[in-house]
Formats: sequence, C-alpha cells, structure tokens
Amino acid sequence: MNLLEKALSKLGPLGSHAHYAHGYFAYPRLEGELGSSMMFNGKEKLIWSLNNYLGLANHPDVRTADEEGAKQYGLAYPMGARMMTGNSTLHELLEGKLSEFVNKQDTFLLNYGYQGMLSVIDSLVDRHDVIVYDSEAHACIIDGCRLHAGKRFVFKHNDMEDFEKQLNRAEKLISAGNGGILVITEGVFGMRGDMGKLKEIALFKKTHDFTLLVDDAHGIGVMGPTGAGTGELQGVQDAIDLYFGTFAKAFAAIGAFISGKKEIIQYLRYNMRSQIYAKSLPMPVVFGLHQRLQLIREQPELRIKLWQITHELQNGLRAAGLDIGNTESPVTPVYLQGSIQAATKLVGDLREHHDIFCSMVVYPVIPKGMIILRLIPTAIHTFQEVYKTITAFKAIGKNLEDGKYDGHEKPFYPADQILSGNLYQ
Repeated sequence: MNLLEKALSKLGPLGSHAHYAHGYFAYPRLEGELGSSMMFNGKEKLIWSLNNYLGLANHPDVRTADEEGAKQYGLAYPMGARMMTGNSTLHELLEGKLSEFVNKQDTFLLNYGYQGMLSVIDSLVDRHDVIVYDSEAHACIIDGCRLHAGKRFVFKHNDMEDFEKQLNRAEKLISAGNGGILVITEGVFGMRGDMGKLKEIALFKKTHDFTLLVDDAHGIGVMGPTGAGTGELQGVQDAIDLYFGTFAKAFAAIGAFISGKKEIIQYLRYNMRSQIYAKSLPMPVVFGLHQRLQLIREQPELRIKLWQITHELQNGLRAAGLDIGNTESPVTPVYLQGSIQAATKLVGDLREHHDIFCSMVVYPVIPKGMIILRLIPTAIHTFQEVYKTITAFKAIGKNLEDGKYDGHEKPFYPADQILSGNLYQ
C-alpha cells in the first residue's frame, strides 16, 4: 500500500473527528489582543484557555522589550546554531540569571519545550539505561521515552508504592550491566493541576541510585515563595538533578531551559542534537525574556493576584457542587460525566450562549464517559469574570444532569450547525 494512502486510511483518534471539530473544537481561531477577553468567530468571549499565568503577554514593559529587541536585532539574529555562530552575550547572561533564579549551577537555553525534553532524554540514556516515569507525564516525555532504545517502566500517577516497585524492577535490570536509571516526573501536571510528589521521590535517593529529571513547565514562575517552581515550594530543589522549565507558560514567550550541575549542563551543550543542529533562539526572544524574568522576580504582586483569582474560581466552583479534583495549582479542571455528543453540545452552549471559551478534553485523551473542561486563571482575570464563569458552569452542569445535551441521533455535530444555532433546536 502507498504510504500516504495508508496514513489517510487511519486518521488517528483525534483526526477522525476533524470533519466536525476543525475550526471550532480543534484549531479554533482566537483573535485580537491577548487577554481575558478575545474574539472567537466574530464575537467577544471570556477566555480561560491561555497559559498566560502572570499576564505578561501584554504587560507594557514586556511589549516594550519585545519591540526594542526586534528593532535592535531583527528576527534573524543570531544566525546559526549556538555551537557554531548562534551564541551571544545575551544568551549567556540569561542562562546565568535563570541559574540563580532556580538555584542551580548552570543552565542551557533550548529552542522549544517539546523538542527540548525529547532531546534531553535522548542525550542522557542509551540502550543500557532504564527510564522510570509517571503515567500522566506530558506527551513530550512520553515521546522521549518512546525514542529510548532501552527499557522503560511507568508507575501509576503519584503512587509511591508503585514507584518503588518500578524502581526495584529497573535496578534488577541494570545490576549486571553498565546502565543507570532516569526518573522523570512533573512539578505540576497540566491536566489535573496536582503536583508531582517530588519530596517523596527525593527521599528514595537515600536508598536508591537514580537521576531525577523534573518537567516544571506549569510550575516555573507560579509555584514557590519566589516563583522559582515546584521544587522550591516542596523544599527539594537540591534533590532535582535536572530541572526543566519552559517559557511558553508563565513567561508568555517561546523556548525552554534545562538547569543542573555545571558538568552535566556542559555535557548537554555538546550532546543535545536538537540544539547542536538547530538555529539558536532568536535574539528578540532572548532580549524579551530578560525583561520577563525581571518582572517575575521583582513584581510578586503578579503572582499574588494570580493566586487570588485562582482561589476565588476554585472555591466558587466547589461551592457550586462542581468537581475540580485535587488540583494544587492554577490549573482548574472541571470533571463532568457524559458522552462525546453531550460534550460537544455543552461546549457549544458555553461558548454561544454564555460567551465563555475554555478547552474541552474527551475520549481518547481521557476515558469514555468523562468530560474535562480545563480553565486556566491568570493575573489579568477579574473577580467579576470569575463570578460570571461560576454562574455559567452551574447552568451547564444542571443542563447536563437534566439530559438537555442528549437525545440526538447523530453522534457528532459539525461546526456550521453550532455556529448557526441549529444545534440547540
């Protein structure tokens, strides 16, 4: 069979729904200024789907820095990969500032978070090594593990008894060879909002020999007394061998970084293929990141406001009888029960009748019969917007419970029906 024909014959669990989802449930177009309100399909909506935790995306100091960086350097500078012609004083200064911020000896800037995590894993392990990772790790970690030629064991999410079991299995495999063990978890899990059990995992280092890699994409800038992340909050930053952060969330930019001891970061500089053979992080981005880091460190009121909005939203949803699980971060999942058909109508109702936009997660990402609506509060949301959202969620929750989103013979509803309002007739 022709390879392209084969690919088209199996669109995949997400692609199989593209005929009705594209442009509305998937690949929606949010337009206008980044903020708590944006335009969706020509109408203004209250937005709860941007990881702009601290509101830095449109902070005036950030916008000025971004403009100045582009004006001074242009998007092309520097030309080439860091190892060859793409290094600069500003890149190195940012690495130094980040190292100080997260209390590590050294830091290496990465072009992208997803690509960076894959490359970190690929650089650290070979076929003799074993990876032990949390079952709810982000896709970039899962894909990095899939590239690994050696063994890998997954432990049940935040289950320390199962973690120890998998760790023991890993030790048996490497006992007769030259391999090592890489343990990977997250600081904050982006779907549930709960924290990884970094403190508990760190205790195992007293009796087991392994390297701990923590992806703190949703924690950096948000968690801890200074915003230095989940390791700081749990008091175990020193036990984290490799601390991974992204600029795509609280920093409201692009790119990532990996921090640790000088020797291992130097090793990564010379062995991460995605950085050796890829163009350096553009100078305007690096220039703007200096300003973003300064704001995170010098304006704790941004983080205080974020947590005020977070607590008001989460407490209000709980008081309204809605299930938000055991989130310990701004990530706010609302768990509902219903079919995919009901979920599409529910989200359409939320967007078209209540003018609220948030992300929907259904099967195959989560088990059949479950619906997750994920809200991301930010420092630029208002309490009035929180109260409006709680009222709307109470309404859709009751409609779901009363069966108002059920009873249609067709399994899915195309976006043009939703936009025309026919879905509700």
